[in-house]
Amino acid sequence: MRLAADARPVTPEQYDAWYDTPRGRWIGDLEWTAVRDALRLQPCDTVLDVGCGTGWFTRRAESMGARVAGIDIDAASLDFARHEGAGRAEYLIGDATCLPFEDAAFDKVMSIAALCFVSDWPLAIAETVRVSRVRFAIGLLNRHSVLYLSKGRHGGTGAYAGAHWHTRAEVEASMRALPVTQWRISYGIFDASGSSAARLLERVAPATLPFGSILLLAG
Repeated sequence: MRLAADARPVTPEQYDAWYDTPRGRWIGDLEWTAVRDALRLQPCDTVLDVGCGTGWFTRRAESMGARVAGIDIDAASLDFARHEGAGRAEYLIGDATCLPFEDAAFDKVMSIAALCFVSDWPLAIAETVRVSRVRFAIGLLNRHSVLYLSKGRHGGTGAYAGAHWHTRAEVEASMRALPVTQWRISYGIFDASGSSAARLLERVAPATLPFGSILLLAG
């Protein structure tokens, strides 16, 4: 997820390089740790990354020994992901609302700040659940956050233009019709500035505090 203020379009190379900046690395590591733990990721798991973009998180899963595939609608980002990958991951172009896989095709399925840019996001969540055999983790933008107040209102600005910012109530409503036995919602990145105070807050704030920039749905 790019928590950036720059309103200009960026290339896949520029987008991925943001994760090499101090702030980008901090945010990316927080997101990855939350998703990895929610998935209970193990070596040799089969993993799908829905809305993988440039593959930054896909590569993290691959580095743990998982057998991974990434799917995205943007061909340029996928070309970059293929170039940067270790060669074992498979990258496919496709639509999150109609995943080209059979039911329970992957042990674990993840999606990080991607489905909030899909107009029919409830269907995309349902598809993510459908192709997951054991666990899934979906990171969404939280409407009840400081980040929404600065970047999400009036259609969003910069990297957030057109994004849907989710509430807990609507995510819960989307889950009621799905065959999920256990699921939970947690939160993270309470202050996306990356300042010393933000880093301290992230260490002490409980994941149940409903004001983080990220709303993580896992089941």
